[in-house]
Amino acid sequence: MQFTDKVGAERVCLSETAIEKREARGIAIDSLDYEVSPVYLDSVRAMGAKVLHTSRWINGATVEANNEAIRAIEKCSFVDTIYLTRMESTKQAFDIPSISLRKRRIAEDTLPDAPPPVASIEQLDQLNLLPLHQAGYRGKGIRIGVADGGFYNANIMTALPKEQWLGYADFTDDEDDFFGSTGNHGTLCLTAIIAESPDYQGTATEAEYFLFRTEEHYSESPKEIDNWVAAIEMADSLGLDIVSTSLGYTTFDNEHFDFTYADMDGRCSRGAQAATIAARKGMLLIMAAGNEGNNEWHHLSTPADADSILTVGAVDIDGEIAAFSSYGPSADGRVKPEVCAVGKQTVLLNPSDGFLMTGNGTSFACPLIAGMAACLWSALPGASNMEIRERIIRSADRYNAPNEQYGYGIPDAWKAYGNGMGNNLSKTNDQVTFKPQKIWMNGHLWIKKDNTLYNMLGTLITTH
Repeated sequence: MQFTDKVGAERVCLSETAIEKREARGIAIDSLDYEVSPVYLDSVRAMGAKVLHTSRWINGATVEANNEAIRAIEKCSFVDTIYLTRMESTKQAFDIPSISLRKRRIAEDTLPDAPPPVASIEQLDQLNLLPLHQAGYRGKGIRIGVADGGFYNANIMTALPKEQWLGYADFTDDEDDFFGSTGNHGTLCLTAIIAESPDYQGTATEAEYFLFRTEEHYSESPKEIDNWVAAIEMADSLGLDIVSTSLGYTTFDNEHFDFTYADMDGRCSRGAQAATIAARKGMLLIMAAGNEGNNEWHHLSTPADADSILTVGAVDIDGEIAAFSSYGPSADGRVKPEVCAVGKQTVLLNPSDGFLMTGNGTSFACPLIAGMAACLWSALPGASNMEIRERIIRSADRYNAPNEQYGYGIPDAWKAYGNGMGNNLSKTNDQVTFKPQKIWMNGHLWIKKDNTLYNMLGTLITTH
């Protein structure tokens, strides 16, 4: 339900870290940062509703209530709109596979037992990320959230650095243990970003990370979108910089709630609305485009349709588009996906035994880009989320000729960092022969390469 205003809301829902980041980036605190009216929440509870989540951005709450309570709440003058997100009477029995379970089975079928055909470092090399790593930028100081479903063994995998782990939160109705048997999809995505072992290299191994479980394991309903919105607002409250989301919604167990392609316009779903607000609040959201490219749906999902985010498609290690990668553009004509990364035979770490494995899906391309963004942001700490996004897009190999599946193409991390200054650096595992330096001079931050000065956008300033 959505409320008309925020009567009695006096608390700003931001941590000290979040407030410091807002101040540093010049982002003002406004009404969206204040809690939902506690007066209204108490009122709906008194009418028999159980409050599951609140959303200060949408100014509402997700509640569980019977028909009698809903009819009473509808009459309240402070209630603007009520949306139905799930009907308990039509929830499917566990022996009838929901869309959610069918998606997981498809994903599991694409994880072969054979050894991976490439080393993990090759999927980083495709993004030309190794020079940034060699220059010392591996995401340190950047906080990444992973919003997903199923974090099996994420708390005990030795390849995941526990000293960088900020915590976790569960927004689902699942009663299973957070790190238990309700899937490993979230853990697989996490390894692509954070994991490091003698046989494996993630994209941003020095970043800090927080885990959000938002995907219900046994059902697929719009309530999961509300879960995700609550997680993104929490990420904002915690002062996270980046959130990687390998989830998307098109159709549901109950077809009454199904979206159409026309709804993929960045404004229809509450998820897309929240994603756009998150961008205004200074976060960079990375979204998987979806795996519907050769299915009837064909197009991207939501919240990947949101504006001001990075939506990621899937290619193989040779840069060829994966047939399953969902098509853009958004319903209102924006380029989607924006970029691509390895999502066909992506090298990952198996949460069960820590060994190398491969997986298919834009789900696994997404965290590769999230980690790349973290490394770039750690190299350019004074940049805004929109500058990091723009640099990544402009560095892509199809920037001047985007299409409906590649988007702008495969980005180049080193080019994005130097805005072209690193083009003479070969993409090898050799040590970087030079290292651009950031220097403070005359009240401004510059990049110095050899004896040449550039501003933070890569524009030549002067040569000495």
